[in-house]
Parts: sequence; C-alpha cells; structure tokens
Amino acid sequence: MKKRLVKYLALAICFSMIVSVADAQKKTTTKKRTATKRPTTRKTANTKTKATINPTVAVVDTVPVVAAVVIQPPNDSLPIPIIKKSLRPDEAVETTMLKDRTPLVYENLRADDAMYRHKIWREIDTREKINLPFQYSANDNNGNQRFISILLKAIDDSAVTVFSSIDDRFTTPMSKSEVATAIAGDSVPVPLFNAEGVQYGVRYQRNDVNLDSFYRFRIKEEVIFDKESSRLFWRILGIAPVKDVITSMGVNLGATELFWVYYPDMRPIFSKYEVYNGKNYGARMSWEDLFESRMFYGRIIKSTIDNPQDRFINQYPGLREKGILQLLEGENIKEKIFNYEQDLWSY
Repeated sequence: MKKRLVKYLALAICFSMIVSVADAQKKTTTKKRTATKRPTTRKTANTKTKATINPTVAVVDTVPVVAAVVIQPPNDSLPIPIIKKSLRPDEAVETTMLKDRTPLVYENLRADDAMYRHKIWREIDTREKINLPFQYSANDNNGNQRFISILLKAIDDSAVTVFSSIDDRFTTPMSKSEVATAIAGDSVPVPLFNAEGVQYGVRYQRNDVNLDSFYRFRIKEEVIFDKESSRLFWRILGIAPVKDVITSMGVNLGATELFWVYYPDMRPIFSKYEVYNGKNYGARMSWEDLFESRMFYGRIIKSTIDNPQDRFINQYPGLREKGILQLLEGENIKEKIFNYEQDLWSY
C-alpha cells in the first residue's frame, strides 16, 4: 500500500513539472509574437487615423552651374595709337638740348598800364596752306607730330588739365574718360569667349579715332596795348579742337568744341615739339615759337568789340548763312585793332 502511494506521488510531481514547463514555453512564444507584430497606427485621444510613412528620396539639383562673368572696368586712357621709341639714335646731330627747352617767362602786364583790352576768338583751319604743319603726320620718339596728337598725348600723360566745353572760362575740369567719350564716343561692351565658346568676361572698348578728322581748332586770346612799353601784346588763353557732331539719327549739329586746354599750361610741352617746315634748311621752330610769332592764320569768329550781346559773327543779324560776309566782318575787326595801334603814334 505504501509503495502505491509513493508511485502516485511521484507521477503527480512529474505531471505538475511538465505542466509548468509547458506554461513557461507558451508565455515566451506569445511575448515574441507581440514584440514582432507591432501596429503601424497610433491612437490619439480624439481620432483614430492611419499615417502612411513614405521613404525619402534624395533630390538632385538639375540646374546647370553658370560661371560668373567677369566685367573688366573701362580703360582710363585715350584711344590714341602708341608710338614705339627708336632703340638707336634716329638723327645724325645731337638734339638732347633741343628736347630740354623751356619757354621764356611772359612779361608782366599791369592792369593800370593796359589802355586797350579786347578778347578775340579765332578758328584755325589746318587745310589752308599756311596751316599745313598742323597736319604733319610723321612719328617721332615723343609721339605722332600732328597737332591734335600733341594735345591728346599731353592729356593722356596727365601733363595738363582739361576743361569742359560748357564754357570757355576754364571752370569745369574733365577726366580722361570724359575726354575719351568726347573724342570717340561712349565705350561699347564686347563679350569675351574662351576656346570652348563660353563667355567668361566683358571688356569695354571705344571706337578707333581718325586723327585726320580733327582739322579745326579754336583759340581764345586777348589783345592788350601796354602804355608803359608802347606795345601791342597778343596773349593766347586757350585752345580747343572742333569737330562736327552727328547724332545717331544722322543729324549734323554743326561744329562743336570738344574741350578746352589752357595755353600757358601747354607752353612747356609745345616748346619740346618742332614744327615741320620743308623749306627751312637751317633749323625748325617749336610750336611755342609758332604761336608766339603768330605764324598761323585763323579767321575771327567772335570778339568783344561792339558786341554787347556776346554773339558769334555768324549770329549777327543779316550775316546768317552768308560765309563771305562773316569773313569780311572778321577782317573788319582785325582792321579796327590795327588802326587803333597806328592812331596812337604821331609824327
């Protein structure tokens, strides 16, 4: 009897152990299933919605990268040709002293001694025979020998101050770029391309200048009779190149002064340039000597003699569009000055 009770007790213990192991395995399997199968929806307090999560796709920028265009600033110089210097002496005589010449100092004129003072405006036409040296186009070590080239080179070297043509009293200085615009027009943008045809920059350049198109000049001078020395003095005050201005529509605005240069500032420069004279076998005069000796011809276009309205001769009543009468009126003014000087003498 006791042996049977022991057997039944051992079977009960084994059965309970098997049941406990089965329960433990069932709990582990349910935990694994709940961990792997998680819901993709979230419950909120108010609504129950399903949020669909899409995978993110990398966005590629398909806009081509354009290289930055480099814009070169305008060149602050005049559009005149550069003349190369000779590497050997181009003359058989020594001319170093001639190139170091300086003009003589003007004689001082007191306002109390000036018995007669008038301002005269002249126009020099270099196509006339006496004025042909103004067009001499040879090149030398100091540049081209045209008169306009001498003026432009002095301006390009910043050796003289240029004044605007808004008036002839030297009130408004001009820069090099403004002078270049006056003689050659506005600068034009020109695109620059590389070997592959891609634009990499912009360069501003001006049109070429025909120096032979500047064949007229205006000078402003003052005639003074000094009673202390009993002499009549002619003092040049300014020089201005003149050119016909034509608009983009083809309308000719007439002769216009491009700029003014103060003549006393140009005297040291003029003294270093020789004037061409094919008939002088001994020596040549300088441009400063030419102006002081008045070896040129310029017709009078304006004066302060009997001109209370401050008008040019071509604006006088009855003289418009009559060139011959305007020329005769200029000669009449010249004769008035000559007669005044002669009438001061008595014999």
